[in-house]
Amino acid sequence: MKIISLKNLIFIFTVIISSTNFLAAQTVEELIDLLIQKNLIKQEEADSIRADIALKVQQEKESQNKFSLVSTKPLQLSGYTQARYQSFQETDKIDGADLRRIRVDVRGNISNPWDYRLQVDFASSVKVIDAYLNVTMEDYLKITVGQQKIPFSMENCADDSKLESIDRSQVVEALTARSKDVIGNHNGRDIGIQLSGSLLEYENQYLIDYALGLFNGAGINTADNNKQKDFSGRIVFHPMKGLDLGGSYYNGYDAWGSSPLKSQLRKRYGAEMKFLYEPFSLLAEYISGQDGKITKNGGYAQAGIFVLEKKLQAMLKYDRFNPDINGKNNKATIYSFGINYFFNNWAKFQTNYLVRREESTQIKNDILELQLQLSF
Repeated sequence: MKIISLKNLIFIFTVIISSTNFLAAQTVEELIDLLIQKNLIKQEEADSIRADIALKVQQEKESQNKFSLVSTKPLQLSGYTQARYQSFQETDKIDGADLRRIRVDVRGNISNPWDYRLQVDFASSVKVIDAYLNVTMEDYLKITVGQQKIPFSMENCADDSKLESIDRSQVVEALTARSKDVIGNHNGRDIGIQLSGSLLEYENQYLIDYALGLFNGAGINTADNNKQKDFSGRIVFHPMKGLDLGGSYYNGYDAWGSSPLKSQLRKRYGAEMKFLYEPFSLLAEYISGQDGKITKNGGYAQAGIFVLEKKLQAMLKYDRFNPDINGKNNKATIYSFGINYFFNNWAKFQTNYLVRREESTQIKNDILELQLQLSF
């Protein structure tokens, strides 16, 4: 039987103490000093143990992406800031920098099966982004109540800090309660109740993820402005490792664009695909939507590859949108070329060049974007 050396026994013991916060750091130092005084270890061995502990602690810090706070209940605090610089080809626009997002995210567990989330953005004004309560009954059933992301579209549901491109596609911005939607920019969120879960486990992974919800349809931090409730649903199949195939549906009536405001149809359909095979990634999505009497559609295809493992990623994106399928010469196409550099788990730098093309009169309106993201 293999005998563990005294050095390794002490190292394991001290790492357990330091990583689980049973004792303060100085207590570990005192323990090592005491072992030296008792002639159980030599000074060289003590220095080696200290170096091993310091390396272990540093590795744990670098691998973290959330911090725990001391409270009466388990609590996690995280967040990020995105500082962006834009250079416009159009002469009537001014180049400049802005703080695009400043997010603070608090998540906690009240008691099983209850947990909550509160996310606030401080960028232009203080704005509550997420505020909801989860009840997880089983893997196949979770109930979420409050202000949350609408279960529609892969890119809409992706976290802002995880996007491979700096901007979302045109059709997602126009048809998922974001910057170009008829109801205004609500960060892809609404107030309501959602049922979600995973089904059919096979070889340690689920074959289906689903989400169904009823929402006000008026957006974040806003009371309902009509008598109808909007329905949204998304289902994603995982037929093989690394491959996701999904679809989304949204149906509602919302008030906008007329005086006095009146309810108008707001309907959307979507199909999505994601394929991940390191170091490659491939994403594609198509969405069609109806706002009142106007039908819109569009889609994108995006490919990425890590040139340097987990450090340097190249990205290409084709993005096309038609704001009115009954109109003429109004399609807009954007070709995006990007480089993402990951300093570590906490810092990411992105560069995108957007070649923009109009179907009718071509405008010199390309954009160079730089974005630095710092997380904690």
